[in-house]
Amino acid sequence: MPEHAVQLRDLVKRFGEFIAVDHVTLEVARGEIFGFLGPNGAGKSTTIRILCGLLAPTEGEARVGGLDVRTQAEEIKRHIGYMSQKFSLYDDLTVAENIDFFGGVYGVENGRLAERREYVLKMAGLEDRRTTMTHLLSGGWKQRLALGCAILHDPPILFLDEPTSGVDPIARRAFWDLIYELSASGHTVFVTTHYMDEAEYCHRVALMDAGKVIALGAPDELKRSLESHHIIYLETSDILESMKVIEKLPGVSDVAVFGGGLHVTVADYDAAAPRIRGALDRAGISVGELQCIQPSMEDVFVAMIEKAEKERS
Repeated sequence: MPEHAVQLRDLVKRFGEFIAVDHVTLEVARGEIFGFLGPNGAGKSTTIRILCGLLAPTEGEARVGGLDVRTQAEEIKRHIGYMSQKFSLYDDLTVAENIDFFGGVYGVENGRLAERREYVLKMAGLEDRRTTMTHLLSGGWKQRLALGCAILHDPPILFLDEPTSGVDPIARRAFWDLIYELSASGHTVFVTTHYMDEAEYCHRVALMDAGKVIALGAPDELKRSLESHHIIYLETSDILESMKVIEKLPGVSDVAVFGGGLHVTVADYDAAAPRIRGALDRAGISVGELQCIQPSMEDVFVAMIEKAEKERS
């Protein structure tokens, strides 16, 4: 077995004049949960489709399980599991019928299908719903079923493309519990998402923007990389008016709504804190909480995107 489950070297994908994937280089270790983060249109899904053998790269190299995406695409498809945000299930079949159908698609032998079906039903918590029509399932249960169908043939590498899009936070958390179980059993999981909080669940993440990987590393490592940024969490009596006041102050590089307060990015906390308090006081706005906090992955992503945009301009 190769040391890395996925390897990309200067990968490029063009559609006419548009560059969807722009010289991407990265490696994913076996058993790793690797997150591919970025806004819609960043190039994440295009990269996934190349790695799944569904699209040919324009330039560069890509290997999945040691197999070349250019020359061994069909073989790659037999060694991976793929799940998209559309789930690809058949609503007019029952849960068990969907599993059996995908077992046939993936070539699971009849003698092994019953065992794999029971494994999938148990893993997904669908044992009591095997005869339920799929269209009657909630989004979260459909999501679990789709994951189960993607791993019926026990592939060593899973590609999950925006798998939690459109499901509620509780279902998202339960789905990530399943991903952890798969990783613990030796599966490599390559997952794309635009939910910044999901980066915290990954061993490593790549932040992608405009076809390029603009940051790569473990979540804590990326947070520490914002050494020149201090993040202030601020709660006030008037959030929107506070934004207008604060964003004009010297030393403030970004102000964004976060939960019930604001995240204010500054270069120097000790200098900025009294300046912010004073400006809000003069505006008649009371301050409930003002403290320096560790950046979130959303803060990291915003800072990295802004840096990339400045470099492009």
